Amino acid sequence: MSKGFSEGGPTGSLRSMRYKRKGLNQVRYSSNSDNPSAANMSNTGMNMRGKIIFYEEKNFQGRSYECMSDCSDMTSYLSRCHSCRVESGCFMVYDRPNFMGNQFFMRRGEYADNMSMMGMRDCIKSCRMIPMHRGQFRMKIFEKENFSGQSHELMDDCDNIMERYRMSDCMSCQVMDGHWLMYEQANFRGKMMYLRPGEYRSFREMGMSITRFMSMRRIMDSCN
Repeated sequence: MSKGFSEGGPTGSLRSMRYKRKGLNQVRYSSNSDNPSAANMSNTGMNMRGKIIFYEEKNFQGRSYECMSDCSDMTSYLSRCHSCRVESGCFMVYDRPNFMGNQFFMRRGEYADNMSMMGMRDCIKSCRMIPMHRGQFRMKIFEKENFSGQSHELMDDCDNIMERYRMSDCMSCQVMDGHWLMYEQANFRGKMMYLRPGEYRSFREMGMSITRFMSMRRIMDSCN
């Protein structure tokens, strides 16, 4: 029989997760998330949920874990994760727990071998669902930490801040609207980082593996 539990949280937003094991009946978990992305409302409509299924082995083999929201520690459900299938929506996956380490953007599709297809050096340890945003996109980038130095406001993608603005670095930013991907190299290459609305005074102090960025783009992928 299926069983479940619910526990209260500060936001009251619902997160649903399902964990499946070969040969056993499905178990559904429901809990409240204190993560604002789980209950995010866009400027023009309500966020649509995504769904991703993680598998222990390559080619969608072994035990699996189905997730429809953020998960800060995959090891609570799977000892490892070598393949996954995004059935709907977009996700960021991380090679360390608590949304740390190297980040990888995943849209709808099948990923039979995470390490070879995405260049991952380790298994997926945490994931974050990216809410669908239908309104305008707006972000202000700063050359130095703590919102200092040269600054520019963006409302579209920028493939090279040096060529467009003569900025040598982007070390802090303010995201006013939309969800963005930041890249350490020009032309959307190199390591990336996912940013949602908020203030980011210092990428270095955030403990990220990247401390400066040279290009950035809007996440406009459909959640269907």
